[in-house]
Amino acid sequence: MTEIEKHMVLFPYMAQGHLIPSMELARLLNRRTRCTITLVNTPLNIKKLRASLPSDNSIQLAELPFCSSDHGLPPDSENTDSLPFHHLIDLYEASQTLQPSFEQLLSKICEETDHSHVCIISDMFYGWTVEVANKLGIFHSFFISSGAYGTAVYFELWLHLPHSQTDSEEFLLPDFPKAGHIHRTVLKKLLMPLAPGMFIKTPWHRSQLPDHLKLADGTDRWSKFLRREFSFWGRSDGFLINTVEEFELIGLGYFRRKLSRPVWPIGPITSEKEASVRKNPGIPVDHCGEWLNLHRPCSVLYISFGSQNSISTSQMMALAMGLERSGKAFIWAIRAPIGFDKTDDFRSEWLPEGFEARVGERKQGILVRKWAPQLEILSHKSTGAFLSHCGWNSTVESLTRGVPMIGWPISGEQFYNSKMLEEEIGVCVEIGRGNSEEIREDHVVKVIEMVMGETEKGEEMRRRVYGVKEMLEAAIREDGSYKGSSIKALDEFLNTAFSTREKDE
Repeated sequence: MTEIEKHMVLFPYMAQGHLIPSMELARLLNRRTRCTITLVNTPLNIKKLRASLPSDNSIQLAELPFCSSDHGLPPDSENTDSLPFHHLIDLYEASQTLQPSFEQLLSKICEETDHSHVCIISDMFYGWTVEVANKLGIFHSFFISSGAYGTAVYFELWLHLPHSQTDSEEFLLPDFPKAGHIHRTVLKKLLMPLAPGMFIKTPWHRSQLPDHLKLADGTDRWSKFLRREFSFWGRSDGFLINTVEEFELIGLGYFRRKLSRPVWPIGPITSEKEASVRKNPGIPVDHCGEWLNLHRPCSVLYISFGSQNSISTSQMMALAMGLERSGKAFIWAIRAPIGFDKTDDFRSEWLPEGFEARVGERKQGILVRKWAPQLEILSHKSTGAFLSHCGWNSTVESLTRGVPMIGWPISGEQFYNSKMLEEEIGVCVEIGRGNSEEIREDHVVKVIEMVMGETEKGEEMRRRVYGVKEMLEAAIREDGSYKGSSIKALDEFLNTAFSTREKDE
């Protein structure tokens, strides 16, 4: 049996934060192996992915039938990016109905290629794919496109419900490290002296719980869905995680202890250029670059809350006033505040009167509607910090380009990414939390100056983030006899994926 006859099937969840890294993983596997690579999803997502593939691409795309209207969702809703929060659980639950058609697809693949030469790489929210793999005798692995630390905390929180039956604002997690456990090799790599008490962490706080998690009691829809999917994790053959061994020892160690399964950190998986599937850009890439060229190195703040998140109207107003008062140059990828439709046109009333005109006239800032060329902005020498929701894709893109962060987590595991980046690694300062906290103009000015100014804190963050950048680059470097830790992990995964079932034959 030759390598070309082996088949890898990737099945990401229906969200940009899952689809994009899975497509990058497919490209990586396509370069690394001679396997047939098939990426599976629903029709509208496949249509977008197909538009992003080059003409000489050999990655196959396969559609699973799905009609959003059959599940109480708006028409043509096959991605979380197009949905308000109250509809997200509808989409998550609806995704479970893909199991029969996915099994049918895999059965057909197994007829064409012996099952011992087929491997499933499934999203973490498709736990039921383990049942399909076991039934067909296929090697199964989960791909966690987020970081190990943030995902581990999120996993723990859903395992220890309810969080509503306590009056305490602070709490500990039973199976998670309580104090600074960061490894000395990481400290050395980040060029940080090991001082007493440097990593004394604060406890977890109720404000770091998304609203649906605060209210969860095990009987609600979110609890039932997530706990069911998580129950499959320990039955998989292993986990691929979009992170680096040396960078996330705590989170990786948690998964290895908790699940007793192989864990392969194969990151950072990130694009080198923007996906061509983006339509209706809010600003041409060339124009953005020309504007950045007007500013000195490390002087521009980039602001984006990702493709799905936003802040409240009052928070947006305070952020705008603080930005203008700080005098720092900025590019703000802006969308409608929370509570409004994501597709709504942006209204000037959501910002201080005359704000956009004033900052535009003096070249202080530009507001970008819809899509901003994030990778190009973060890669530009003028960009000095990234005010982010701390989603993992944005986090990886910032760190791999040596840009320190200002954290404003909104949902999911973003709160725990922010905590790790600030308290464990020292490359982030949190400015806000969630979309209900009151944010003051003075606080915005203070944090921006702390991170971007000629302050001791700012200098320390820049030194550390360059150390992180070098660490992440080393993990995916392959030069002669040298292989970075992520390259080694990927090779180990590939060897395991196709040798395990062959031995069982």
